[in-house]
Amino acid sequence: MLRKLIGFVVCFVLFSFPWGDAYAQVYPETRLKDIGRIEGVRSNQLVGVGLVIGLQGTGDKGDLVLAMLGNLVENFGISIDRDDLKSKNTAVVTVTCELPPFARNGQKIDVVVSSAGDAKSLEGGVLLQTPLRAANGLVYAVAQGPISIGGFSAGSGGSSVSKNFSTTGRIPGGAIVERETRWDVQDDGKIMFFLNRPDFTTADRVARAINSSYGMAIASAVDAGTVEIAVPAQYRGNLTPFVASLEGIRVRPDAVARVVINERTGTIVIGGDVRIGEVAVAHGNLTVTVKGKKDVSQPEPFSLGETVVTSEATVAAEEEPGSLAVLRTTATVDDVVKSLNALGATPRDIITILQAIAQSGALQGELVIM
Repeated sequence: MLRKLIGFVVCFVLFSFPWGDAYAQVYPETRLKDIGRIEGVRSNQLVGVGLVIGLQGTGDKGDLVLAMLGNLVENFGISIDRDDLKSKNTAVVTVTCELPPFARNGQKIDVVVSSAGDAKSLEGGVLLQTPLRAANGLVYAVAQGPISIGGFSAGSGGSSVSKNFSTTGRIPGGAIVERETRWDVQDDGKIMFFLNRPDFTTADRVARAINSSYGMAIASAVDAGTVEIAVPAQYRGNLTPFVASLEGIRVRPDAVARVVINERTGTIVIGGDVRIGEVAVAHGNLTVTVKGKKDVSQPEPFSLGETVVTSEATVAAEEEPGSLAVLRTTATVDDVVKSLNALGATPRDIITILQAIAQSGALQGELVIM
């Protein structure tokens, strides 16, 4: 397939593109709840360090687990020489989770348990009560329970077999919320709407859509990522129905023209607004063939020589002759893709062509290489 592209000259011509209905097809209307969030409505990360017991000889061997075991038994009023402690059935772990917004006391949430030492597996282990703290140092939840790792690890005689990661597991509903997070609204009766992808055009459209929906100027775009909304008097003290109605408002978001390339996998994603100016691209290829040949060298009679095997290499270079292919107007992404496919271009070839077009300044959009 690559050889078909040798010496091709590709011409891209950009003409004015009518927006209107075509633009609406590229970027359909979307609910506000799908493109942003209300200020204060967010999750919070929690983390803790604890002990997992009940392992079958796959625990930690370091000093940290021994120190934590010693502290554990001493907290229960048991005196023991720490030199007598064994840790093969115990492991030090980190426990993480996300505290969802509006979580209430007593609500259960899932936690992820990961080995922090050299434990080989957490299979069959039970997490002991572990406080989970936020970035402010306060305890918001407490986790405990049996671990489900969703896999296994076994080995004997130098051979081993495993499925998934046996040093990381989950405890469904393993943490109980002990401290609630409150949703606080500004005293001036205003709430903020944050866009997931800041864009001045989208922020302005959001404000206009809200004002049109309520028939009054209650929203204004503060910047590319924030829209300030004044709560109407009838909703003061009862924000739930107001926010629910906001989330259902539809708006057509805008986006930056962008081409995303992943060279490792040969993946190309072209945004709907990408255009290509007038440009000519030549994409060639040189094929080099190396062939090896073995031969036997015989000595002359009575020369006391030895028979040896020799090798010869033949190198040939071949460059296919150039040919010309003219592509028609490329006003849309669909036209660009059809033009490149018409040449039989592979994803690897298209990546190279797009990079060259971007370097020439003819690509009307941002080129992102992953």
